[in-house]
Amino acid sequence: MALFPTYLRSDLHLVRGEGSWLWDDQGKRYLDFTSGLGVCNLGHTHPEVKSAVQKQLNHLWHVSNLFHIPQQEEVSALLAKETELKYAFFCNSGAESVEAAIKLARRYGSESKGLSQPEVVTFHSSFHGRTLATLTATGQEKVKQGFAPLPEGFRCLPYNDVEALESGLTEHTAAVLLEIIQGEGGICPAGSDFLKRLERLCRQRNILLMVDEVQTGIGRTGDLFAFQHAGIQPDVVTVAKGLGNGFPVGAMLGRSGLEKHFGPGSHASTFGGNPLAMAAAKAVLQEMTETDILIRAKQTAQYLQNQLEQRLSLHASVVDIRGQGLMWGVELNQPVAPLIRILQEKGLLAVMAGPKVLRLLPPLVTEVAEVEQAVSIIDESLHLLEEVVEDGGVFNL
Repeated sequence: MALFPTYLRSDLHLVRGEGSWLWDDQGKRYLDFTSGLGVCNLGHTHPEVKSAVQKQLNHLWHVSNLFHIPQQEEVSALLAKETELKYAFFCNSGAESVEAAIKLARRYGSESKGLSQPEVVTFHSSFHGRTLATLTATGQEKVKQGFAPLPEGFRCLPYNDVEALESGLTEHTAAVLLEIIQGEGGICPAGSDFLKRLERLCRQRNILLMVDEVQTGIGRTGDLFAFQHAGIQPDVVTVAKGLGNGFPVGAMLGRSGLEKHFGPGSHASTFGGNPLAMAAAKAVLQEMTETDILIRAKQTAQYLQNQLEQRLSLHASVVDIRGQGLMWGVELNQPVAPLIRILQEKGLLAVMAGPKVLRLLPPLVTEVAEVEQAVSIIDESLHLLEEVVEDGGVFNL
């Protein structure tokens, strides 16, 4: 295989998808509770998104950002209406959107606050990407190993710790970057008091409040963005994953006034915001805002939460169940990798969020019957795993 072994891949060869389901090259069907890592929020091969991209394919695929791209204005207007953030920079991925936010924060710190060495504050267990800047911002040492020297200008604080927040924001702080719910960090939500205090401190000290919505955005938590149900108003939001429902697209959104720090030549992306990407993003946003999908997803999410709490909390191996909307983590008292292998064998795809947390990210179009089926599979699989462990064995497929 002529590929760098950067992924610990499953042996599955998936060839087709529709809605909440995937099929492998042997014809076996799988209920997908990964959504491609929170990407296919509208499900696989969603008809409206597919139609929009197919239509655009017949007209224009790509032009340079040195030319006017009308579709960018349309998508940025839709995002601005929903977020109250007037400006957008389009790119191709979540890491790129966070990278853009970090660059904007440094420009803001230098030009608005007069800082010679502006800092961006992030939090323990966070995850913000794999570029050198975004992995440095990430509050997990495992992603940094072997990549020194890392960029300066980052300070990492304990998550959900108001006292540490009070003392950790200094005269060098230009921005604070956080996830409302930490995804890779174990599906850990930020507390309401923590978020409110953070917002207040940022306003008092002219610090940019930047929310990483790469995984939580585009309906994943029940609202279009997680900051909306948290009741705060960020200065900057980063988004990707669900924005294109499988088509690579990302965006950094910023409030009015920040545009003066991101003028001509300050940042760029060759493919960012090209007509194909914008066709996908526009179709996704229209589905999210002009149909009842979020209402139906909230109903499904409530059923999922009830089922998880009623059925899985009875297991001795389950330590905690936490999340929001259709983003849930089931923490075990043992490594979760064996459970994921059992689930796959039984026709359910899920991923981990840390070594002991099962991460569930079903598409927003998932039906109640599919939730019932998924939770039943998890319930049965936990019983099987616990029996093997109780007997002193190791589960291995």
